[in-house]
Amino acid sequence: MTTSQKTALITGANKGIGKETARRLAALGITVLIGARNAERGEAAAEELRADGADVRFVPLDVTDENSVRAAARHIDDTFGRLDILVNNAAIATGQQKPSETPAATVREVYETNVFGAIAVTHAMLPLLRRSAAARIVNMSSELGSLTHLADPDSPWSAYTSTLLPYSTSKSALNAVTVLYANELRAEGILVNAVSPGYCATDLNRHSGPRTAQEGAAVAVALATAGEDGPTGTLRSEDGPIPWG
Repeated sequence: MTTSQKTALITGANKGIGKETARRLAALGITVLIGARNAERGEAAAEELRADGADVRFVPLDVTDENSVRAAARHIDDTFGRLDILVNNAAIATGQQKPSETPAATVREVYETNVFGAIAVTHAMLPLLRRSAAARIVNMSSELGSLTHLADPDSPWSAYTSTLLPYSTSKSALNAVTVLYANELRAEGILVNAVSPGYCATDLNRHSGPRTAQEGAAVAVALATAGEDGPTGTLRSEDGPIPWG
């Protein structure tokens, strides 16, 4: 996949894995749009990456606000006329409780960003992605969304899932969303994959993960720049495919 004049949008990219994904894509010569709710933080992140000589720009984008999503799509259309790469990275994690103690309102809050936000952004950006010669969609998921891992009491992830009902199920839902988009868009040559960056130290987990955000970004960059023979409809880590369920 050539990178000349290609444009990528990454949601929630003002910090963590999203920011490192932006850094690595920009280093390949791709124009990267940092989508973020907070204008000050988003512009600061873009400015930091531009200091390295990269073409990185801030785009106001709250994935839970349909008006914000539509405005971002209009801006990209007016400025670039198309979009080549979409990385649905924005996510939140709340509700560190047992499933039996987790209220539905907490689950809804997480789904608004992690699932409905990704759908809203994908829906708005698809007309622009369809104008690309080799569009790629990458959904930032997690091994915690694998039903195989959730159902295995011997899995190293099972201890976490007992207190992460909103987050883990939102990633299971995002995995299903990924498959359905991949099935529809396969004939158009648009590759759609979910990736698991691993347990990285970010604000999402109070920097408790053993991996760095830079390491976590690697698999997203690989799928975002995959060639026409690349996979679609998969959940992958750096080590290869992860079972869906």
